[in-house]
Amino acid sequence: MTFGRWYNRNLNKIWGFVEDRTAMKRWALRPQPEFTFKPSYWTGAFVANAFIYQVVSGMLLLLYYQPSTTTSATYSACGQAVGTLSPAPAAWCSTYYIIHSVPMGWLLLTTHLYGAYAMIFLVFLHFYRGYYLGAYKAPREFSWMVGTLLMVLTLGMGFTGYLLPYTQLSYNATNVGIVLALGLPKVGPLLGPFILADGTSQGLLSRMFDAHVLLLPLALGALLYAHIALFESHGIAPPATSDPLQRRRFTEKESKSHVPFMPHIVLYIGKWMLLYIGLLFAMAALWPWQLPTYVGNLAVAPAVTEPDWYFLWLFKLVDFYGVTPIIAVTLSTAILLYILFLPFLDRSKRTHPRDRPLFTWIGTSLLGFFVLMTVWGGETPAVQILPVGVLTTLGPVFLVNGVAVGLFHWRYVRQYRRRLAARGSSFAGIHPVARVPSASPASMTEAKSSD
Repeated sequence: MTFGRWYNRNLNKIWGFVEDRTAMKRWALRPQPEFTFKPSYWTGAFVANAFIYQVVSGMLLLLYYQPSTTTSATYSACGQAVGTLSPAPAAWCSTYYIIHSVPMGWLLLTTHLYGAYAMIFLVFLHFYRGYYLGAYKAPREFSWMVGTLLMVLTLGMGFTGYLLPYTQLSYNATNVGIVLALGLPKVGPLLGPFILADGTSQGLLSRMFDAHVLLLPLALGALLYAHIALFESHGIAPPATSDPLQRRRFTEKESKSHVPFMPHIVLYIGKWMLLYIGLLFAMAALWPWQLPTYVGNLAVAPAVTEPDWYFLWLFKLVDFYGVTPIIAVTLSTAILLYILFLPFLDRSKRTHPRDRPLFTWIGTSLLGFFVLMTVWGGETPAVQILPVGVLTTLGPVFLVNGVAVGLFHWRYVRQYRRRLAARGSSFAGIHPVARVPSASPASMTEAKSSD
């Protein structure tokens, strides 16, 4: 007997003993098909991994952080350490202490910051994968809506955490964001007391701290549980298809024949978790975060207010001529409502992007809009853009996307009709050449299977 066979046999015995004594099969998640063992099928698990690391690293940072705008005797010398004579707030000084005095504190803080960026990026990646592959279609409408709320809360985590180091840059950007939030009709005045507290800087910092470390993580955890529960109910979405008769869930018999969650899928996700943490640490070691100056030290503060990259598009939108904060917030709210209720707007039973040209064009155009606005905001912050500049810059994004999606769909329709004609089919599918008296589901499935 080779060593490999002996090792696997004994490992299976040990794992069988653990499963028997813990009843693990009863609380483990459902099995998954073998074809899903690809990174593209587990973008949601990557987001969960990023969230777990943010919770662990954030709890360690809480051991040293002080959410206070007043000077503290513990950090009384931090102002002199950076060459200033004015007293620095305790929130900034405690951050400075973490970077320079806590063993490996700079690495912990930098990975927490980069982890937040990575989590937001992975949320967008997960969102667009589900968008293009039609993962929001029945029976997963509510799963999509819960995932949309998770995306909003993730952005809220980034917004509230941005102020905590209490730098002049983050303070200015947070105030601009609050002005945008308070500009919401009807809702803005109601949000004011919850965000601003007593109107002081300490009240604002305390509210952001409470939201970042308690309220939003609890809401994220609850929605993540609901998202996983819905995933457990419906299982992973089958591959995108042009067949309207394709089942959108696996049967219980099919699930039992798939790869079990324990230990195979756990080890698979754990492998990506270790790779993710390794990349975070590598990036933090190569590009450690530099702490900007504190609130009140206007001598070295940046002249232009600039938020983090995930809100640059919204800040740049306000630079457009004639766009007020109310218009900018209204537009972003409309985009959010479109995403939230997308399952009820796209009623087609087909999930392949080529069968949904309108929604494919909208999604691709929004992606191009966000990317262009983010780069634009980073390159020319606080520079007013005239209507001609808006039209000549954003117009080609929507026009080129429309042409590309139209050609892609036209080519698909042409090839589809050609195959139907070659087979002598009397059913022209979703793009009929001529009117037909009837078409059985069997003939439609056969025609689609050849696509």
